[in-house]
Order: sequence, then C-alpha cells, then structure tokens
Amino acid sequence: MSKSNLTRRGVLKTGTLAGAGLAVPTIFTSRAHAFTNEPTGGTVTLGFNVPQTGPYADEGADELRAYELAVEHLNGGGDGGMLNTFSSDALEGAGILGNKVEYVTGDTQTKSDAARASAKSMIEKDGAIMITGGSSSGVAVAVQALCQEAGVIFMSGLTHSNDTTGKDKRANGFRHFFNSYMSGAALAPVLEANYGSDRKAYHLTADYNWGYTTEEAIVSSTEAMGWETVNTVKTPLTQTDFSSYIAPVLQSGADVLVLNHYGGNMVNSLTNAVQFGLRDKMVNGKQFEIVVPLYSRLMARGAGENVKGIFGSTNWHWSLTDAGSKAFVKSFGEKYGFPPSQAAHTCYVQTLLYADAVQRAGSFEPCAVVEALEDFEFDGLGNGPTLYRAEDHQCFKDVLVVKGKENPQSEFDLLEIVEKTPVEQVTYAPDHPQFSGGSLGTCNNGG
Repeated sequence: MSKSNLTRRGVLKTGTLAGAGLAVPTIFTSRAHAFTNEPTGGTVTLGFNVPQTGPYADEGADELRAYELAVEHLNGGGDGGMLNTFSSDALEGAGILGNKVEYVTGDTQTKSDAARASAKSMIEKDGAIMITGGSSSGVAVAVQALCQEAGVIFMSGLTHSNDTTGKDKRANGFRHFFNSYMSGAALAPVLEANYGSDRKAYHLTADYNWGYTTEEAIVSSTEAMGWETVNTVKTPLTQTDFSSYIAPVLQSGADVLVLNHYGGNMVNSLTNAVQFGLRDKMVNGKQFEIVVPLYSRLMARGAGENVKGIFGSTNWHWSLTDAGSKAFVKSFGEKYGFPPSQAAHTCYVQTLLYADAVQRAGSFEPCAVVEALEDFEFDGLGNGPTLYRAEDHQCFKDVLVVKGKENPQSEFDLLEIVEKTPVEQVTYAPDHPQFSGGSLGTCNNGG
C-alpha cells in the first residue's frame, strides 16, 4: 500500500477529511447532542488502565511507559517518535484537535472486576474520553463491554484471545494486537518444518478466555498438519508453581508440551518444565520439545536460559529494522534506558491511532472516531502495511515467529525472528468458526 491510498475507505463521499484547517465531514456536524466527556476546556483526558499488580504487572509497567511516551509525542515533546513515520500526516504534535492531552491511570490487577471498576472511575470521575490498556483478554473483554455501555472508545492494549474481536467484539472497541488464530496460522508451518508432522502434544492452558482460544487455535493448526493432541489441562491464572501439572506430562506419551501461558505464568511453568528435565528427554524416538504460542521479550527475560531454542509468536519485536520500529525503539530507549516490549509497542500505536482518527474525523464523538478507524489502511507504525477491518475492528498485518536465542548478546537480546509471516497467511473470514457468535452492534456516543 502506498501512502497515497493509505486512507479510510468511504470517507471522502461524506465530505473532506478533517485535518489542520480542513473542513469537517458534514455527517459529523449535523448531530445536535453532546457525547460522553466531550472536551470543553482545552484539554482531553485519556484513561490508561494497566495491570500494575498481579501476574502481568511487568507488561503493565511497560505499557504505562509507552502511554506516557505517546502523550509526550502527541503534545509536541521529545523527538516525535512514530509521528514522523506514520503514513497519516494528520497529527502534528499539537495535542488532539488543539486540545492538550492529559491522562489518568488505573490498576486492572489482571482481574476483570477490578479493571471495570477502575475504567468506570476514570470515565465518571476523571472525564476520560477514551480507555485503553490491559494485558489480559478477560480484562479486555470486560472493559470493552463497559466502554460500549458508557459511550466511549476502547482501544485495547495487549489482548490475544480470539474473543476480543470475535464473540465479544463491540462497535466502540478496536484491537491492534494479533490474536490466537494468527499465532496458530503462523506457527504451524514452522513447527512442522522443525519438528515434523508426527508429534504428540500435551497442552497446559491458562483457565480463562485467552487460554481457551489459544489452545483451540494451536490444536486446530497442529492437528491439521498431522499432530495428535494427547491432553489439554486447564491451570489457574493465580498458579505460581506448576510442578503438579508438569509431572503427568512425563507419563502421557506426549513428545511436545504446549504452554498456553503468558507473563509470570509462562515464566514459572517453563521453569518447572525445565527443572523436571523435559527438554532432555527422548520420547517416541524424538527429542522432547516445548512450544510457547505467545512470546514477549519480558517473558523471555524472566525465563532466562530456559527459552533457548523455544518457538513462539509475537506481535512486534524491537529488533525490526523498519523506520517506524527504529523511531520507536530510539525514543523509548532514550527515555527509559532499555528497548520496549511488544506490549509497549501496541499500546503506543493504539494511542496514536485513536488520536489520528479523531484528528481526521474532526471530532471526538465516538461514532465519528469509529467511522474514521473502520477500514483504515496505514503504514509506518512498525508492522508494515496494516488494515483495521471494519467487520470486526481487528488489525491485519504480518505476524512474527520467534525463538529463544542460543547465544544472546545482552539481557534484552533474547529472541530472534525466524519467520515474518505475511498477512495473507493469517487472514481469515469474519465469520470463521473460531470467531463466530458475536455482533459488533452499533456505535454508542453516550452522553
């Protein structure tokens, strides 16, 4: 996609795209009623709802760093980061529609009820017009539903479950991060090439919606290439010692362990698996292998040497050499002293995408923002050409398959990219069975 056609399809028929000094589309100027938390005093408040405690707290801390950096860039501070590489030129570092960007934060605790409560407080007490964040799909689904009811936009952070843009999708919610299906579609060919098509897999799965859809996606994609699924076992999100779950794997006849775990859960379960000697075993005449469907640099750092040679997928990695990634890594690194995680990347990008949509629409009105984001094609934000699909508000872009490095050069250099899976390979129909049962409904302006 060239920059000239990286636009929102269907907008020009309603009026001229809004930008600095350009006319506002007439469809947005005819609405008479105010909307939830309409900015009136020269500032606009965004709500950053991240896990500051709980098993995903490391991800949350990096998300918050990225949000603060995005606000700095939107307000004209720093070096501008990805504003300089974004294919849309609507943002100029002058806030959003001339309003200075401010923010409030909340702690999701990686719990749906806590996340809803903090988001509700930010909307009702702090006047947040957009909520973003989270490192759990259970949290994302819960907060997305709340934002739909309240009439504000939800730009999800790190959420990988199919459900977020599947059965639980909402018109006011948008996801930049990839999903479980995409991980399965990207990983399966790499696993077959490296481990063969005659394998027996045992799954340990986090007991909530992300774990369920990731297990389903990996089982489906690996069975399609010939693997047998020996067993699938659910584990509590609060679990810290997985020894009792690892022991039965040794008696199961499986020669692959799939850890559908994330964050601290994955660090602990992988550590336990290595302690039990799984990676040293020969089973069914094959070397025993471990697979981690969803990887992050923070998880790799937590697990240390245990990640060496283990395959997984990721939404983005700081070692990418495109202009957008390099700009973000430079800005983040200079501010914080280390490279950003995929969680930081997707949260930074979501903030820019929201601000850009408002700027192009010429309005903070949620339904105007929804229209500006639907079928918006863009580039320059680190994942190559990307589409925000209108039918489900899911971004479609290339997916990275990575593995733990055998000889890392630093504490941050723990993963290497082994495959950049083209977007065509991970694209699916909106009514795919793994995403069925939900409806976007209609946008809600609240007010």
